[in-house]
Formats: sequence, C-alpha cells, structure tokens
Amino acid sequence: MRLLTMNTGSYPRIGETPELQALRRSTAAAEKGEAASEQVRAAEDALVQAAIQEQIDAGLDVVTDGQVRWHDPIAHLAGKLQGIEINGLLRYFDTNFYFRQPVVKGEIKAKDGLVVSEFEFAKANSAKPVKAVLTGPYTLARHSISEHAAYKDIETLTRAYAMVLAAEVAALAEAGAELIQIDEPSILKNPKDVPVLQRAMLVVGKQRLKAKILLYAYFGDPIPVFDRLQQLPVDILGFDFTYNPKLHERVVAVGSQKPLAFGMVDARSTKLEDPEELAHQIDRMMLRTKAEVCYLSPSCGLEYLPRDRALAKLKLLDDIRCQVKAAR
Repeated sequence: MRLLTMNTGSYPRIGETPELQALRRSTAAAEKGEAASEQVRAAEDALVQAAIQEQIDAGLDVVTDGQVRWHDPIAHLAGKLQGIEINGLLRYFDTNFYFRQPVVKGEIKAKDGLVVSEFEFAKANSAKPVKAVLTGPYTLARHSISEHAAYKDIETLTRAYAMVLAAEVAALAEAGAELIQIDEPSILKNPKDVPVLQRAMLVVGKQRLKAKILLYAYFGDPIPVFDRLQQLPVDILGFDFTYNPKLHERVVAVGSQKPLAFGMVDARSTKLEDPEELAHQIDRMMLRTKAEVCYLSPSCGLEYLPRDRALAKLKLLDDIRCQVKAAR
C-alpha cells in the first residue's frame, strides 16, 4: 500500500514578505475604492501560485490552491447561487474565523461555475496533481437559514445544495480533477443525520466520471459515526484524528473498507508532532485498511496557523511518511 501526502484544503493567505501581504493590501484598497477588481485578482493569482509552490517544496504528492480566493467556506459557494442572499457574520464552529450566513429566499440554482475556474488555474500552475475542494451539501444546509417553503427541513435543503454540487463535480471531473474533496464537518455534530448525508452524496457523486470522491470530516469526534460513514457512496474517507486520540485504535480494531485520509497533524496547533509516534499509529491502521493508496494530511485546513508554521506542518508530513516506509 502507498501512502501519499496532501494538503487538506486552505493555506495561510499572508506571510512576512511584502509579496505575501499583497492580497491583504489590494483587498483593503478595493474596499476603499482605491483599487480595481483586476488588481485583487492578480494578487490572488500570485498568492495561489506561491501556495502551490510551497506545498510542492514541502514534498506533497497532492496539492490544493490553498483556497486563497475563499473568504469563508460557506458564502464562497452559496453566495454564487441563485435564490440565496448573504446575511451577517457568525462564528465557524469553535474557530476564531467567521462565515457570512446564507439566507435561502427561493429555488437554489447555479448561475455559473463555483470553483471550476479556480481549479483550472491551479492545475495550470502546478507540477503536482491538484485536489479540488467543495464544502458539502449537508454542511452548507446546516449553516443556512431557509425562508423558502420548498426547503422546509434539513433533508430538502441538503438535497437542493446537493443538486448544484453534483453539477459542479461533473464540471470539475471534465476539467481534469482526479480527486474531489467534499468537506462535511457538520455531520460530526449531528450524527443522527447520516442518512440525510448518505442520500445527498448519492446525488453529488452521480456525475463524477473517473474522479474519486473524498469525504472529509473534521472539527469533531468521528468515532460515533465512523462505522456508518463507511457506508457512504464515496471512494475515500478522511478524518481529523486530533479530536479523539482513540480514533486510531478504533481503526485498528474494526478496520476500514475504504481508503482513508489520515488527518494526523494538528492544523490548529503550532506544536510539531513526533513523526515516529504518528508513523507507528499510521502503520497499524494501514494494515487494517483495504486500499492500494491511503493519504496523510493535516487535520483540517492550515489557514489557522502562521504561514511559517503551516509550512513546517506540511514538511512534517514527509518526515512521517519516511518513518512509515522505514518501519515496513
């Protein structure tokens, strides 16, 4: 079995050098009417390129665009859809980050692509495979307010989001995405809704062509839903292993029928983990996982860390993988 390293999603948008602070400056200037949207776009492009190069330099096998263009994981997608208005700020889980809440006023429809153009830019600027990332339909629904009678409950609202995400998955697959990650942190807070998520993922995955769907859950303890998530119609499951240190023992005990993405490196702590200790845990889990390929990643996106520590966390992934290889 191979173990590939990858970024989970986001990457810090600023750094110490003037070049790594250009996006913040251009965004602030645009808000004052002192810069054109083209200047902001150019700053975003440059920062995406920098994020990709740092991931490659860290030795990753699979990179992302760092989600540089995302103001938050909810409004970045929902704000591009018909039938939705964006409201005030709310805290995103237990982080110090905020999202703008979608208010559903009418039928949810796609106007244009959501992240396809972002993926295409990243793919054209990367020497490594690029993973596309989408916030999942259930998490979008849980963070929305529905004022539309047709979406009277979490099931119907989740399905509405699933329909537009299915079209986006198809477009990403046609654009060359081989791995598409669907982020579903909300399911860990609402385990009774696994059937709702399961039906939604049937919709989302229908048009994936040859792309593989990775469902990633973080910001909570996966153990209560681990067995049930194995039944989801997805190709790979990814988990934050930092919320419950017993999760790796659960995997060793019951095994996994699906390939796993091991979110072993804490993306919300500046402390660097012991690579030998994590390699031992991963090696035990890989022996109980039915897969040709598994993945090693941070526990969630890295935007919660200073840029230098985020880079150190990515480099640590390769150290851990080397330890795993040495043990085999």
